[in-house]
Amino acid sequence: MKKGRLLACFALCLLLVWFLADAADVRQATEEALSLCARSVVPALFPFLVVSSLLLRLGFGELAAPWLAGLMEPLFRVPGAGSAALLLGLIGGYPIGAKTAADLYREGLADQAEAERLLAFTNNSNPVFLISVLGVGVFGSVRTGVWLWLIHVLSALLTGLLFRHSGKPAGRRPVSKSTPVRAVRLTGAFVEAVRTSLSGILSVCAFVTFFYVLARPLATMGGRLGPVLVGTTELFSLTPLLTADRFGFVLAAASAGWGGLSVLCQTAAVLDGSGLSLKNCLRGKTIQALLSGLLAALVWSWL
Repeated sequence: MKKGRLLACFALCLLLVWFLADAADVRQATEEALSLCARSVVPALFPFLVVSSLLLRLGFGELAAPWLAGLMEPLFRVPGAGSAALLLGLIGGYPIGAKTAADLYREGLADQAEAERLLAFTNNSNPVFLISVLGVGVFGSVRTGVWLWLIHVLSALLTGLLFRHSGKPAGRRPVSKSTPVRAVRLTGAFVEAVRTSLSGILSVCAFVTFFYVLARPLATMGGRLGPVLVGTTELFSLTPLLTADRFGFVLAAASAGWGGLSVLCQTAAVLDGSGLSLKNCLRGKTIQALLSGLLAALVWSWL
């Protein structure tokens, strides 16, 4: 433990020296990251955070549970309410799936093992980033972006199937389609949803900014190593480095499946205080990245 702290302190000292020696470039990268957050991250993510939080507070998990238990329980060994984390995660993007899984655990709609199983496959990128930013912006094709999104969804579902055997199986719940929903006041639920979402978006922007700065020197490395290292660090920073070829397509799919260290830190932030472990999320994103890269390599010949 002591050696680990010494190494961490040494690495942080080197990082501080770099920040001081190249202060102008660090400042410019920080300004670019904050501008990126203002232009893209906040508009794309904050409304989804508010709506997803409000949906759960109004009982979306309880309403979905009876209808989707027949799919979620046998396939992924999670309760039907877990469909909220899967659906909202696929629509809203990182880290809404993880936040929804944590909220389900807090609300008592999933136990700890089930919520951590959800973390393995419900924390995903949104279709806007995959289709518009990557598909159109990098490859100049909506069709390519749709394939990236389909690969992302399929790899997430396959990851969920692989993780169904982790821990204890979810017991089948005797729910009916008239499951009662807890009474809550809309105004109170809305205010709390906005308040918690504001805290969440600030954490997301903070991590995006910090890792955007860290990825700056990696982007200057030549060949394919630079983009690969950037892809493991921060997803937004990878976009201008992608090439419209087979390598770029595979790297885009794998990096979207992985999410980057920035996304893992964002996930850790939304899980803070929930009692849920990040381990399953880390394992799940690693497997999803490998599956996404493999599927992309197979699909490229059809594009």
